[in-house]
Amino acid sequence: MKAQSQTSDVVATISRSKASAKSALRAWLRLWACVGSVERVVRTRLYSDHGMTLPRFDYLSQLYREPDRRMNMTELSRRLMVSGGNVTGLTDRLVADGLVKREQDPSDRRVQIIALSDYGYERFIQVAREHEKWIGELFEDLGPDQMGVLNQTLGQLKQSLERKLNEQQEE
Repeated sequence: MKAQSQTSDVVATISRSKASAKSALRAWLRLWACVGSVERVVRTRLYSDHGMTLPRFDYLSQLYREPDRRMNMTELSRRLMVSGGNVTGLTDRLVADGLVKREQDPSDRRVQIIALSDYGYERFIQVAREHEKWIGELFEDLGPDQMGVLNQTLGQLKQSLERKLNEQQEE
């Protein structure tokens, strides 16, 4: 009788595990679909309204968030999750457009610092205000309570994923 009970417990645990995995997969697919939809709208509006690509916006956003509005190329590449070559090409175009400028690191001449120009700062502020409106419009069907739960849940997921990734890197 005891063996039968233990077998039932194992089967129940496996069933819950499979249901949990299916639920997680469903959530992931919905999240991915939502990200894709939002990104399509943002890409389209950035380009049609401001002649700016999403990679340019992301690049400028990284510099804007820094207190002194500057960052070295290696860190910029890491944050944008692209190769150094991609950042160099994008930097060349942004310099040509007057949105950023290159500076030498005074402590290491081999290191290039990229700084948001005054024009780049003003341009980013203008586009970022519109970007915030677009995101608000896309999420407007969710009430304040739903937004709070969504933000809390996604925050918990982000922390969990970061913890798991750090554990994997330590192994």
